[in-house]
Amino acid sequence: MKIVTEKQTADVAKLACLALSSEEMKQFSEQLSGILTYVEKLETLDLSKVAPTSHVVTLSNVFREDTVRPSLSIEEAVGNAPDRDASFFRVLKIIE
Repeated sequence: MKIVTEKQTADVAKLACLALSSEEMKQFSEQLSGILTYVEKLETLDLSKVAPTSHVVTLSNVFREDTVRPSLSIEEAVGNAPDRDASFFRVLKIIE
């Protein structure tokens, strides 16, 4: 079992800008050690017959068909605008 020391956990916590109590330091050291132990077990598996994947599930196109559909009229779209110029919304200038 790989042991992650509390000093190593403190170093990681410092890099992550985390302030950990001594209890948390001990708890996270144990948890990180457990994670590394599990990864070591996974490294012993024979994966030579497993094809490399980039996703666990098959991806498919999640977009709907691009079809013409009825939409708001210009008047409905800008009707409640506090300030408008014909068929456009008028907004404050933000670029000088």
